[in-house]
Amino acid sequence: MNDANTNGRDTENSQPDLRDILGTSRSGRKKKSRRYLYAAAAVVLIGGGLGYYYQSRAAGVAYTYTTEAARQGDLSVIVTSTGSVQPTDQVDISSELSGTIRKVNVTYNSPVKSGDILAELDTNKLEADVQSARAKLASAKANVLKARADLGSAKTSMERLRSLVQSRVSSQQDLDAAQFNHDAAGATLQVNEATVLSAEADLRLAEVNLGKAKIVSPIDGVILTRSVDPGATVASSLNAPVLFTIAGDLRHMELQVSVDEADVGKVETGQTATFNVDAYPDRSFPAEIETVRFASETVSNVVTYKGILTVDNEELLLRPGMTATANIVVEEIKDTLLVPNSALRYTPPRESASRGGGLMSLFRPPRMGRSQNRDAGPAATGKRTVWVLRNNTPVSVSIETGSTDGQHTVVKSGELKADDLVITDASARNAG
Repeated sequence: MNDANTNGRDTENSQPDLRDILGTSRSGRKKKSRRYLYAAAAVVLIGGGLGYYYQSRAAGVAYTYTTEAARQGDLSVIVTSTGSVQPTDQVDISSELSGTIRKVNVTYNSPVKSGDILAELDTNKLEADVQSARAKLASAKANVLKARADLGSAKTSMERLRSLVQSRVSSQQDLDAAQFNHDAAGATLQVNEATVLSAEADLRLAEVNLGKAKIVSPIDGVILTRSVDPGATVASSLNAPVLFTIAGDLRHMELQVSVDEADVGKVETGQTATFNVDAYPDRSFPAEIETVRFASETVSNVVTYKGILTVDNEELLLRPGMTATANIVVEEIKDTLLVPNSALRYTPPRESASRGGGLMSLFRPPRMGRSQNRDAGPAATGKRTVWVLRNNTPVSVSIETGSTDGQHTVVKSGELKADDLVITDASARNAG
């Protein structure tokens, strides 16, 4: 019996205590605390090591600055527009008559003078119409002569009967009949005279149509297009086909450009410009703004206004339809202080100490600073800050900016002087 009790106690003692398993016993709590202390010490050591690494790395970073000197100079504000070269005068020639082309006297690039015959229609029918109109006119004139004779005869008969009535030889009824015949003869004469006028008009119309059989040039110029050959039939209608296109004097042309609505307020009559065409990529041609039309043109929701520039083409290098890119000088500023636009976009590097972010900042390497509003562009005028390198140290300088050409900006006022080295960029390097 005693042996059985002894074995039971031994079995009880050999089983693990539940408090030891859960760590709620005194010895378990001590072990758990030691584990927490070890983990905290490891975190502190790792964080301290990383912090020392990055802080020493940041302290050992040096910067190489890219600079450009502010300078005195001239600045031109340019508005760029695209368009095409066109003749100052261009005329489409059609035929006012229907008929068959008998002869064509010109071809492409033929120089013509005002009144030169370009082509001729077959005139057989037109000449017959003229002869018919002349015959009708002659007949009408003959009828007038006959009517005048009839009127004279009727007048004589009426006067004779009037005297006979007075002497009571003839009756009043006979006199009334004679009066009627006289009035009718007068009316017939008026009708025939009107017929003569109508016949004369028909003759003039037939002669005009005969003259229109010769298609002539209305201006001095050159033939750009010819769309007809001898033997072709042309039909006169409201949409008559174009037979010839004539350009005026090509020594004086115009450049038609589309000015963006954002720039139209800057473009004025008399401003100078230069333009390039693909045919002569290494050459610029001068031009001058003649007018900017008030009517707008909208293509794909883009609103533009037609600008017309006069072009001197004495060398005849430019041809109608050539595409061109024009640079219009809308503002010129002479002898002013200029700063590069890249200097306006620059901000100095941000030190890691000023970045914030607590412990996480230790895991971020130093970053180079750039302008936070670089997308805003440097064109806006007003108070700005640039950084000047003095004694190898960046110094901020406040300035007031003005117009820009996209690369340089006018400095209207401020502490910046010519030849000051403004910082445009910076790059980090290891000081060690």
